[in-house]
Amino acid sequence: MNRGTRTLLVLVVAVVAAAAASYGVYMAIENIPERRVEISTRNAVVARKQLGVGERLTSDLVKVVPWPEASPLQGGFADVAEVLDRGLISGVVENEPITESKLAPKAAGAGLPPTIAPGMRALSIRVNEVINVAGFVLPGSHVDVMTILQKPGDDDPISRVVVSNVLVLAGDTRYDQEDAKEGEAIRSTVVTLMVSPLDAERIALAQSRGQLMLTLRNPLDVEPTQTAGVNTAALFGAPAPKATTGKPVTRKAPAPPPAPEVVALPPPYFVETIRAAKRSVDPLK
Repeated sequence: MNRGTRTLLVLVVAVVAAAAASYGVYMAIENIPERRVEISTRNAVVARKQLGVGERLTSDLVKVVPWPEASPLQGGFADVAEVLDRGLISGVVENEPITESKLAPKAAGAGLPPTIAPGMRALSIRVNEVINVAGFVLPGSHVDVMTILQKPGDDDPISRVVVSNVLVLAGDTRYDQEDAKEGEAIRSTVVTLMVSPLDAERIALAQSRGQLMLTLRNPLDVEPTQTAGVNTAALFGAPAPKATTGKPVTRKAPAPPPAPEVVALPPPYFVETIRAAKRSVDPLK
């Protein structure tokens, strides 16, 4: 038997032995009996589907699922009857647990009123597709309310932010977001804002005097908008007029012009005398 044949025989034996060993290990693992560990669970009420803010919970919108007892839900519910006929103040997704913090108080009902924070008011303003930031003003977003007014006795209009960082409660007189898909807009004609009583009065006055516009904000930007407004002169880069103090201004009178220089003119008649190298002119008497 030559050297090449011996090498080939060794390789064949090695492959067969490896395959047999692998098959033996596989069968040994396959025959290990399955062990199941029992985990203590308790019931938890979750949503059957995605639900929007203001939705009234019914038996067909929620269900009961087992939940690990070692990780209890803070404020969760174990019975569907505990959440029936209560409104949501925060949206939930499918299979998300229903907790007390997401529900309106008992007997508060559903819809818009339970979502209004204490001391705040809900105010609706009429908008169009342009004012509504192309329809992307959705419930839960924050906006600034801007208007264009004309001061009494002044023909130059001015644009000014009336209220800043306002929470949008609803749009298009609807109170759910079922049609709000990722990257798509909801057409709306009415936007409901949550504002303080003072801001509600300011928006109502601005709406009666001029047209309102909305500017969309980043939800992480919570700093109030502070501007002095822009008029037509400032739009074209003219310097703003300085404020007057009310004191009389004393103007210095200009200096009188200097008197004209008097030039002596020669007499119309004179006598010229030349003596040697000297020359003299005498007026004729």
